Amino acid sequence: MPRPPRSSSPPATADRLELMRTFVCIVDAGSLSAAAERMATTQPTVSRRLQTLERSLGLRLLQRSTHAMKLSEDGVRCYARAKELLASWETFEADLRGASDEPEGLLRVVVPHAFGQEQLVGPLTAFLKRHPRVSVEWLLHDRPPDFIAEGIDCAIRVGEVHDPDVVALRVAEVPRIVVAAPALLAGAPPPEQPEALERLPWLSLRTFYRDEVALTHAATGDVRSIHFRPRMSTDSLYAIRSAAMAGLGACVASAWALQEALGRGQLVHLVPGWRAAPLPMSVLYPQARFYPAKLRAFVAWMREAVPAAVAAGMAGV
Repeated sequence: MPRPPRSSSPPATADRLELMRTFVCIVDAGSLSAAAERMATTQPTVSRRLQTLERSLGLRLLQRSTHAMKLSEDGVRCYARAKELLASWETFEADLRGASDEPEGLLRVVVPHAFGQEQLVGPLTAFLKRHPRVSVEWLLHDRPPDFIAEGIDCAIRVGEVHDPDVVALRVAEVPRIVVAAPALLAGAPPPEQPEALERLPWLSLRTFYRDEVALTHAATGDVRSIHFRPRMSTDSLYAIRSAAMAGLGACVASAWALQEALGRGQLVHLVPGWRAAPLPMSVLYPQARFYPAKLRAFVAWMREAVPAAVAAGMAGV
């Protein structure tokens, strides 16, 4: 696609900042109309600002059709640099004014489905009450986010993180245990040793295991691996819990998500002296030289609040 001709008279610096803000808002909102609503202006105004920025840079930033809008390669680079530039400018202004650096603006946060619906809503609510000028888009995804293409500020993720382009701050660990419905045992006592588990039908949470699970003895540190062919595999913690409660098979899952079913007798804790390796929970955000106050405040809050929320969910397990 041909690039727009570079403007012979580039806009002033203040105008360029506004154009950058508009571009970032378009990406974050997902459309021109949504960006116009967020910025309390009209869609033609937003479209005109985008065209002005593209002409000024001589780049095509967004590829648009009647049904979709996505960042071009130049747009991906521009989005990352624009967010960094705006964060730096906000810090510069706050320093000059001697401001308190009060967090404000919209944060787009990706969280796991299960934790995002239950455990983390409390810490989020407390954060928003403490910072009334901040609003949050709370997006439930179990897959790793594409921070730039999706306009994501940060994410909370369960599992190991291998992306070198993000900052990953570990905030908690999620214990995992083996469970099954009483009906699956057919009146037999719950197994005490891992080897007995291989005789049971199994379910797999394919995000973390598929046909093998390693269990560690809490007292001795002894490690045993069990192998199986799952009757069902899923990427949903809630789905595997429901299938286990229905008696379809045994499974390994986060202890907090099983607590209520265990208390009601819908599930039985198998090999209680053994556990699967706990899963790390981390707060992630892209590498940058400057971070806005809203992101710094959110990350600091979650580092303090998440461990307590996770620990509360484990009580009695």
